[in-house]
Amino acid sequence: MSEYDVIITGGTVVNAADTQKADIGIKDGRIVALAEKLSGSAARTIDAAGRYVLPGGIDSHCHIQQPSSGGGQNAETWESGTRSAACGGTTTVIAFAAQEKGKGVKHMVADYHEKAKQACIDYSFHIILNDPSDDVMENEIPELIASGHRSLKLFMTYPKNRVDDKQILKIFETARKHQALVCVHAENHDAIMYMTEKLVGNGFGNTKYHAWCKPPLVEREACQRVIMLSELMDLPIQIFHVTCEEAAEEIRRAQARGVKVFAETCPQYFVLTADDLDGDQRHGARVLCSPAPRSVADQQALWNHVRMGTIGNVTSDHAPYNIDAPDGKFWAGDNAPFSQIANGVPGLETRMPITFSEGVVKGRIDLQTFVALTSTNSAKLFGLYPKKGRIGIGADADIVIWDAEKKQTITQDMLHHDTDYTPYEGMDVTGWPAVTLSRGKVVWNDGEVGCEAGWGLFLARAPYDYIKPSGKFPTPFNPITGKIEG
Repeated sequence: MSEYDVIITGGTVVNAADTQKADIGIKDGRIVALAEKLSGSAARTIDAAGRYVLPGGIDSHCHIQQPSSGGGQNAETWESGTRSAACGGTTTVIAFAAQEKGKGVKHMVADYHEKAKQACIDYSFHIILNDPSDDVMENEIPELIASGHRSLKLFMTYPKNRVDDKQILKIFETARKHQALVCVHAENHDAIMYMTEKLVGNGFGNTKYHAWCKPPLVEREACQRVIMLSELMDLPIQIFHVTCEEAAEEIRRAQARGVKVFAETCPQYFVLTADDLDGDQRHGARVLCSPAPRSVADQQALWNHVRMGTIGNVTSDHAPYNIDAPDGKFWAGDNAPFSQIANGVPGLETRMPITFSEGVVKGRIDLQTFVALTSTNSAKLFGLYPKKGRIGIGADADIVIWDAEKKQTITQDMLHHDTDYTPYEGMDVTGWPAVTLSRGKVVWNDGEVGCEAGWGLFLARAPYDYIKPSGKFPTPFNPITGKIEG
């Protein structure tokens, strides 16, 4: 019998904090040996000479097989979505289990778990709350958090999903009591609705005006407001898909005064701008997402905030809708205004290559920061570390062997998702995953897909210190206990 199931030889191992030349020994899905030169037999040996060996990517913000609240049907299944993720170097995804207004949550979470049994890689869930009734918050959510669903998601906009400030505080209270992280889509709903009504009502329904109905200031204000609410409750939060300098500056100021607020951005905000929304509806719909793409100056600001540490992870916000399908982007008809075109872009497979090419290759970040942005920071933030997000003894053998020299033109034909387009058609990138291993199983190997539906496991998350509150409220009154302290 072989000592190892797999040995990876000759590569340069890159973690978020260090780089070393090392061989890796894998047994029973875990990393069991790490040495400059491993001896011993293996059932399979993979030569990684001349390549980087990185922790598998963790995409902590993606929508997979999720009904839309605004119209249209998500294009991916759990099999196709996680297959494309694996081909792009991602070995763990955190997707969403969404509540429907007027209904409970537990049965919806059970439905999502059933769908996710077709996953090719490991996964977890954020629970979307849009109707935080007393019964849901007092009975269902505590039980779901205890069973490993340790993050909640709320929207400050979208008519069917939006929660108001009082409801946000209610969600924050439950999250703090039961040790969960809350993730926030931060945009000012009423301002967006007002601008949308005015624009569309005056004949400005082209996709170009999607960016006009929700300019950076509506994101800035919402970030400032939800950070204030989190301070009131002493609750750590993450703000999803930060797009602009104004929002990032609000987050930076809060972090500087000691607030536990975390932030992510997405590749689309590094490479797309509001100008890409211009043109005919079919062209603009391909990049229509929320918040909207911004300016070149905002792209530069995002990279600055990545380097400063304001923004800690890069996710895909994969939200796929087909262009050529009656239930896709144009569910409301070919001539629908921007307000009735499904929001979102596909990006599970392209997340890591675009971030590497725009970041490392162009000298904006180093390799360690790339690993932190695409894997390690998400593992820590969402309670998966040290099992995920690192190459070290005892960690899961989630590994991507990275070809830093490979030049690739992104086209729809070479991707492995079930969406009928990519917003990055024709984009040239440098750097692509050569081999991806999920718990020691090769799921992608230089163009050969080895994914197996059902291989992925649900990752239940126990309480963890990274998201512990500071223990300080802005007044002597503790709103969680109802007592005056100190």
